Amino acid sequence: MFYYLLKYVVLGPLLRLLFRPRIEGLEHVPASGAAIIAGNHLSFSDHFLMPAVLRRRITFLAKAEYFTGPGIKGRLTAAFFRSAGQIPVDRSGKEAGQAAIREGLGVLSKDELLGIYPEGTRSHDGRLYKGKVGVAVMALKAGVPVIPCAMIGTFEAQPPGKVIPAFHPVVIRFGEPLDFSRYAGMENEKAVLRAVTDEIMYAILTLSEQEYVDRYAAVVKAEAEAEAEAAREKARRFPRLPLS
Repeated sequence: MFYYLLKYVVLGPLLRLLFRPRIEGLEHVPASGAAIIAGNHLSFSDHFLMPAVLRRRITFLAKAEYFTGPGIKGRLTAAFFRSAGQIPVDRSGKEAGQAAIREGLGVLSKDELLGIYPEGTRSHDGRLYKGKVGVAVMALKAGVPVIPCAMIGTFEAQPPGKVIPAFHPVVIRFGEPLDFSRYAGMENEKAVLRAVTDEIMYAILTLSEQEYVDRYAAVVKAEAEAEAEAAREKARRFPRLPLS
C-alpha cells in the first residue's frame, strides 16, 4: 500500500512536476506476466523516475548500503526502500552475485516486473559501461523477456554527489522486448551469457545514444578514484610554491 501511496500521491506527482519526463515506448512493457526491465544507470533519481511512469509495480535489486546507513537518515532511507518493496543485495564477497540472482528469480517467479541495472553501479561520467552477466542468467533461467530502457537527462539533473536534483528535461525510453528463448537451457554457458548480455547492452545503447566503454564501470571508477587520490597525495607532498 505504501508503494502506491508514494507513486500516486506523494512522490510520483512531485517527480513528474520536477522532471516533466517524456515517455516513449511504454507499450513495450507487458501488461501482465514476468519480465525484466534492464536500463542504464545515471542517477540516484533513476530508482524513482522509472517506477513513477510504469503502470505496473516494479521491484529493483537495491544495493545493501541503502539499508544499513547510520543515524536517523540511514533508518529513514532503509524504511523508505523497504516500504517501496525494494530488495537489498550485498554486492561484496563471492556469493554476492548468486544472492542477487536468487532474489531476482524470486520476483520473477511471482509474475512480477524486475528492474535491474546490468552495469552494476551508477555511471560516474555519463557513459555506458559493459554489462554484467547476471541479467542474462535470470532471463534464461526464468524464461522471460528483457525490455531495454534508457534514462536520458537524469545525469545532468542529478549527477553523482548532487543531493538536490536540478530542473532538467528527462526522457525515459523503452525498447521492444528481447526474446532469448533460443538459448533455453544454456544458462551455464559463459559464451552464451556474454552474448545475451552484450545484446541487451547494445539495445540500451541504441536507445540512449551514450558513448560506450567496453569495461566494467566499477573498475574504471576505482581507477579514476585512485588517480585522483594519487594527485592529491602528490599535491600534499610537493605543494606548489608561490612565484614571488
